[in-house]
Amino acid sequence: MYYMKIFSKIALYSLLWYIIFMSPIFLKPTMKTLIWGTEQWGISAHPNGDDKIENEEFPGKTLSQLWSENPELFGNTKGDRFPLLTKIIDARDDLSIQVHPDDEYAGKNENGSLGKTECWYIMDAKPGATIVIGHNAKNPDEVKSMIENREWSKFIREIPVHKGDFFFIEPGTVHAIKGGTVILETQQSSDITYRVYDYDRLQDGKLRPLHVKQSIDVITSPFVEKQPPLNSSKTVNTGLEQLVCCDLFAVWYGKIEGAMEITQDQPFMLCSVINGECELQGKKLVKGDHFILPYGCGKVTLNGNAEMIFSSI
Repeated sequence: MYYMKIFSKIALYSLLWYIIFMSPIFLKPTMKTLIWGTEQWGISAHPNGDDKIENEEFPGKTLSQLWSENPELFGNTKGDRFPLLTKIIDARDDLSIQVHPDDEYAGKNENGSLGKTECWYIMDAKPGATIVIGHNAKNPDEVKSMIENREWSKFIREIPVHKGDFFFIEPGTVHAIKGGTVILETQQSSDITYRVYDYDRLQDGKLRPLHVKQSIDVITSPFVEKQPPLNSSKTVNTGLEQLVCCDLFAVWYGKIEGAMEITQDQPFMLCSVINGECELQGKKLVKGDHFILPYGCGKVTLNGNAEMIFSSI
């Protein structure tokens, strides 16, 4: 009888462990209203937008707390901060022409911040929409000259954009999301942006600050257009399309048509609904909802009709 009680307790604790540590982690996004539109920080542990956990078993916790207090949920991944950030950016107006630093420059010049490698999946784009990717300067001297002389029409490289397009933005790449575009952005957990040019816009009656010196420091020149790097050995499911796989993250696209089984064999997997709706373990998910599949949760099934973006390190 004594041993039966012990075994019953072990079974109960195992069940509780499974419920708490194997279930999807749902988040309450951080919303930001900006001069050009809105940002939804859907999966973020950054100090400037630390999402709240919605699961009842983690009352009052933020994602950064979960990362530090429950590393087993994330495969005991090393690092002093949650490494990724997922955003939905709704650009009603043009964002500034900007550039991001790499880890080395940010670490030295931005109080130990991570750099910002990012990628964009275009969720929607109005007819005729464009974005800025790259520049037309031939060398660093031309970069400096064109910026200081405000030769924006010569400097900026603008291209058409359509729903379903995907872009990988390395540090040092001049870029800008423009009005009429909605994107899902997967990036390093960083909030460092250097504005090269902002159309002389006013905010609260003042010109928005620029970061000309830093921009000139970090812009890569000449700009060379590249395809996003891929890695066929880093696959999670045959039904997912790998969009990029670099040293910092991998991103996949998936389309649910009735049902999709996901085998979660990554340290953790970030999941975002970008169109339609689906259901996971009885919870209805719609466009703009996000969740994390923790380490070791195995196979899960999504039912419905939806498009999704998945990412991991």
